[in-house]
Amino acid sequence: MAGFKDKLARRLRHLQSGIGPGEKLFPQNVLDLITAAIAEGEATHRGEVRLIVEAALPGELIWDGVTDRERALDLFAEHGIWDTEDNCGVLVYVNLADRKVEIVADRAINRKVEHAQWQAICDTMTQGFRQGDYGRSTLAAIAQVNALLRQHFPADGSRGPDVNELPDQPVMI
Repeated sequence: MAGFKDKLARRLRHLQSGIGPGEKLFPQNVLDLITAAIAEGEATHRGEVRLIVEAALPGELIWDGVTDRERALDLFAEHGIWDTEDNCGVLVYVNLADRKVEIVADRAINRKVEHAQWQAICDTMTQGFRQGDYGRSTLAAIAQVNALLRQHFPADGSRGPDVNELPDQPVMI
């Protein structure tokens, strides 16, 4: 019975959420700062960084028991983050209703970065979120992701001018 209660409570939490909380917690000026931070970071490495913020999962995904990790993996594929030249795309996924952060990294960067390092970045965000500081903690996490990519995939000019393979703007769902 506890499983059913948990599933029902999660569904109600997601149904009560909407895009409004996302826009309130990530207003346009914050999204502009995040876009700039991603673009500036990508100028120093060969990776691609995407931020996707989802206010709440669609009802059918909640009822089906889709986890935040599974959703992040689906969005990683859907947005083509896996399809970069050096296989070093990174998705930072935020689920506001569940108050969870997931990072999905493509195979080349994931081979070089320990799970604990990705988890530390997620912790940076969730700790900031608990204090109501969504913008600053997200910018700090983006800086940490950029630092890891710069360390392992620096922009060395070996492929000519850097090509921005994915949009830098955060996606709000």
